[in-house]
Amino acid sequence: MLIVKQIARRLGSADGAEIAEAALVLPLVFMLLLGIVWFGRAFNIYATIQQAAQQGAIVAARSPCATCGDTIPSDPISTIRGVMQASSIDPAQIPVNSNAPTPFSCVPPIVTFTCPVSGNISICKGALLNSPLKPNQTPQCGTIVSFQYHFQFYLPFTSLNLQQITLSAEAQSRMEN
Repeated sequence: MLIVKQIARRLGSADGAEIAEAALVLPLVFMLLLGIVWFGRAFNIYATIQQAAQQGAIVAARSPCATCGDTIPSDPISTIRGVMQASSIDPAQIPVNSNAPTPFSCVPPIVTFTCPVSGNISICKGALLNSPLKPNQTPQCGTIVSFQYHFQFYLPFTSLNLQQITLSAEAQSRMEN
């Protein structure tokens, strides 16, 4: 009982400044930590969709397997979805790709062409990967995979609350002979 009276006497002599400071600082610290978590999640999603685009470009650049028998060669769309699902990212949130590349054709004459879009993912096969304007470069043919992903922040009491940003992913892979 004596210890309780000593604690009560010490608390009674405090003027409450610490409580007021904590009431002002703790919400700011909480918002800072919450912002770090959400920006970290956005960066994680960006890295994942870049990896998915790269894996999809690699699969799309491979020629079909002639000696595989009845096995179906990998589909770049299913590869992209598999990478995204492995990181718990919903591939159904891929919007229509409004930023699809318009590359140069690898086949002479070198002209620009539009990439076919399948499942909101642009896959350009037979694209020229380096600039056709540089005469000293040997042309590199390959595939370009491009898509976008919407990410929504949840930061209450800020201007970023429920803001949606569009993360773009694009990857190239050289065709192997």
